Amino acid sequence: MVLGLPAPVDLDDLLEPFASRGVDLGLERLAGALAAGGQPERRFAAVQVAGTNGKGSICTFLAAILAEAGLHYGVYRSPHLLSWCERLQLGERWITPAELRADLGRWRPIAGAFHLTPFELLTAAAFDRLAAEAVQLAILEVGLGGRLDATTLHPDRRVIGLANIGLDHCEYLGSSLEAIAFEKAGVFQPGAIAVSAPQEPAVAAVLDDQARRVGTELRWVEPLQPESSGGPRLGLAGDLQRRNGAVAVAMAQALGELGWGIEAGAIGRGLAQARWPGRLEIRSYRGQPLLLDGAHNPPAASALRQELEQGDRAPWGAGGRRWLLGIQRHKQGAAMVRALIAPGDQAAITPLPEHASWSAADLVAACPALACQLRPVADPAEGLAWLHQRAGSEPRAGELASPGAGGRSEPATALPVVAGSLYLLGALIPLLDPAPVGPG
Repeated sequence: MVLGLPAPVDLDDLLEPFASRGVDLGLERLAGALAAGGQPERRFAAVQVAGTNGKGSICTFLAAILAEAGLHYGVYRSPHLLSWCERLQLGERWITPAELRADLGRWRPIAGAFHLTPFELLTAAAFDRLAAEAVQLAILEVGLGGRLDATTLHPDRRVIGLANIGLDHCEYLGSSLEAIAFEKAGVFQPGAIAVSAPQEPAVAAVLDDQARRVGTELRWVEPLQPESSGGPRLGLAGDLQRRNGAVAVAMAQALGELGWGIEAGAIGRGLAQARWPGRLEIRSYRGQPLLLDGAHNPPAASALRQELEQGDRAPWGAGGRRWLLGIQRHKQGAAMVRALIAPGDQAAITPLPEHASWSAADLVAACPALACQLRPVADPAEGLAWLHQRAGSEPRAGELASPGAGGRSEPATALPVVAGSLYLLGALIPLLDPAPVGPG
């Protein structure tokens, strides 16, 4: 089952701008609001996914598995690409704009009384909708951190997944891997089963220690084997998804141990059916292919570069590459650019709509060795046009590689890449050719 992205919905009259309030972590405000609103979070079971990079992919894999198992489920995600409705999936559909507006409207008086942040208001409304839909199981993606994240107020999260933990949001979570891991481990509950693929040693030590302290069973899993070695087929591209898929599989297996009817066939089918836009996704602009990836911090940038280094066997090709990058100002922009830009590459730097961003001049000052490889563009549309200037040398969409001697595919010319922020992808997707329809 594949869902296309829902249409945008205007919530300006219901949600104050996120930037005006900023990040204000804490649980007391939302706890009071949920109590005043009838405790909807107590009327459905949930699992939770925390971490730095890969949370959305784990949620997507697990949702596809639950769908194949025939369970009535919901998914609460953040952030979104095009529409606020992407934040709440109700089985085989998105929440409708009318439903979302009505839900937010009902909760606004309570939100005002308890001074909720926009994310807290969205979370309260999502909990209420999940309860009203009588979902059997909800997948809750942590917004930021874990210990003080709004989703952690769900009282009964028996299974918890941990994505890769790295340095991001340091201004809120701490400047070391140990500090950030401590905040992420704050999602642990007594009696819960937590699942993680391999982490950095400093992170693993914190997770092990916190799991023992809280009474959570922490299970470590290895990435899934490649399909060529007998591993399962994945609907999401990239070697990193073998790690995310392994966490989703182990979460599904833990749910099975707790009595949820999830058999091995549903797990395999779900992994193959999973689709999620903006993660190593090949799209096209005026018939020419390009690669979209929401890499928005140094660990994600390094992972993306690692995927691209495998161009001899991947459909995104090898060699000098054009980039369109938009990076929020509070991110580690210099570290991201150093991780992404290889010799022979060229990158256009665009401001992000409605977000403070790194400029090309700032990045050149921070990375003088890359000065001749970075250039400014006025906006994402101009950057897309610059990528397209090289279209004559690119393979056309659907013709990304050609068979070579012995039937082996030769690497395609390096695809241009759009990366640096999900906000950039959200601004560009409406300008691209319609997305191909995947298998459903």
